[in-house]
Amino acid sequence: MVTQQIQDVKVSGVGVIKWEDDSDFDDLLETSKEFEELLSHAENQVNVKEGSIVTGTVSRVSDDGIFIDIGLKMEGEVPREEFKDLDGKITVKAGDQVEVYLDRFENNHGNLVLSRERAEMLRAWDRFSKAFENGEIVEGIIMSRVKGGLAVDIGVKAFLPGSQIDLRPVKNLDKLIGEKLQFKIIKFNKKRGNVVLSRRVLLEQDRDKLRATTLENLKEGAILKGVVKNITDYGAFIDLGGIDGLLHITDMSWGRINHPSQIFDVGMEIEVKVLSYDEQKRRVSLGYKQLQIDPWKEAAAKYVPNTIVKGKVVSLTDYGAFVELESGIEGLIHISEMTWSKRIKHPSKIVNVGDEIDVMILGINEEDRKISLGMKQIEPNPWEIVKEKYHVSDVIRGTIRNITDFGIFIGIEEGIDGLIHISDISWTERIKHPGDIYKKGDEIEAKILQIDTEGEKFSLGIKQLTPDPFIEAMSKFAAGTQASGKVTKIADFGVFVELMSGVEGMVHVSELDVNEVKNPSEIVKEGDSIEFIVLATDSEERKFNLSRRALLKKLEGDDLKNYIKTAVETKTSFAEAFSRAKGSKDDPSSED
Repeated sequence: MVTQQIQDVKVSGVGVIKWEDDSDFDDLLETSKEFEELLSHAENQVNVKEGSIVTGTVSRVSDDGIFIDIGLKMEGEVPREEFKDLDGKITVKAGDQVEVYLDRFENNHGNLVLSRERAEMLRAWDRFSKAFENGEIVEGIIMSRVKGGLAVDIGVKAFLPGSQIDLRPVKNLDKLIGEKLQFKIIKFNKKRGNVVLSRRVLLEQDRDKLRATTLENLKEGAILKGVVKNITDYGAFIDLGGIDGLLHITDMSWGRINHPSQIFDVGMEIEVKVLSYDEQKRRVSLGYKQLQIDPWKEAAAKYVPNTIVKGKVVSLTDYGAFVELESGIEGLIHISEMTWSKRIKHPSKIVNVGDEIDVMILGINEEDRKISLGMKQIEPNPWEIVKEKYHVSDVIRGTIRNITDFGIFIGIEEGIDGLIHISDISWTERIKHPGDIYKKGDEIEAKILQIDTEGEKFSLGIKQLTPDPFIEAMSKFAAGTQASGKVTKIADFGVFVELMSGVEGMVHVSELDVNEVKNPSEIVKEGDSIEFIVLATDSEERKFNLSRRALLKKLEGDDLKNYIKTAVETKTSFAEAFSRAKGSKDDPSSED
């Protein structure tokens, strides 16, 4: 029997029970079953506190909500949304035990205020607190972009800074949204509700493990698997597993590539060969083409000189075109080997990049990995045809195609021109420029002087169509001959006299008179007709040396012969003076 007097015991929801003495309490014991129930509710009331997580039983599921019995006299109602899965289905049924958060003992309607979400959140905070303290890994889903990084759902909203997303800066954060990843908690504050995550820490740990494994296998000649990490103009960086290696563009393919992106994409997994490894600087050079057969090993047997093969034009330069015969093997067609007839300034006049063409193998150098190709050799050599059709001394008629300061080009056949040098235009006229006499399109006759098929030269002459007047003059004005002629020019060193049309001779100043002459113009004038004796002739230089002095001295017979001999031996400056007056290109003194 309880003798202690209890003044007031208030049980929320069940009213107030009072008793004054033992008789009242004995009456209460008669209803012991009811009292036990009341005591049980009272005990629960004492143990259950607002703001705590309690376990309850789902009493019923209705359209209004989920009703939970946590052992008190009344039920609590939880919104249906807190028990729905991703498909919107209710995840509990009557009789299930669930954890809920007791917010308040009663609301305005006298019901318990419970929350499933708050309970789960508090449990999550406890888990994350332990995970932070123990350095455990947590999983979460990237929700959205936020200032400075990403928002992650790990059961609560957490922050992933941009610097902690990956080992390298991520340019496109949007592509990560929706991904489920693992993280480490690097900062935790339950009061402020602040959780900061890092994915980079885990990646660094993985990288360190991979690096240790990679270093065990990293040696020159080793074949390793890697992932293309980054692509530049000069190559690609390959992640070998914690260590990056450079695959230079020249080691990607035996063939020609303009950019690494033609072969590789970022993220592609490939096999590479270690070409070199600098342990101190941690520099690794890799090769990709080295895992394939070098096509040059069989090139000599495959590309034999004088055989015709197909190829593709891959590059043009000023001096020729590069043609790919197969991947890794290219040959050069020099601009001079492109056509027999056309004079081209650039290979693009004949071929373009991408053209499929036939070429002839002219030569191969395995050591230097070079092949010489030709296009014109596939066609008949027009110069051989020209040689059969035309002969030296033939007179031909053609149209002037071009005029230069050194001569005239005459069209012979399609693409083949003949040259009339300025010196072969006239026997007697001094021509400064061929354009002074001829113009493009003029049709003229010329004599073939030379046909050089190897040098691809076709030489013509106009003056050769008529007899050489110097030959006639040589027979007419032999040494010792007395003649007369008109003075055409006066110089300090002598005077020039016309022997016949187009042929001149020179009287040196010392041969003008019997006395010493300082100024030739004191003796003769231009246009004067004077008499002279021919001292000497030079067929190679086409020159005549004359003397008025010998005539004035009236030398004859042996005296004249001796005079001529002496004059020729001592007065060698005659020839030099004659050359200066004629403007000879062979005599440097003509520049004085």
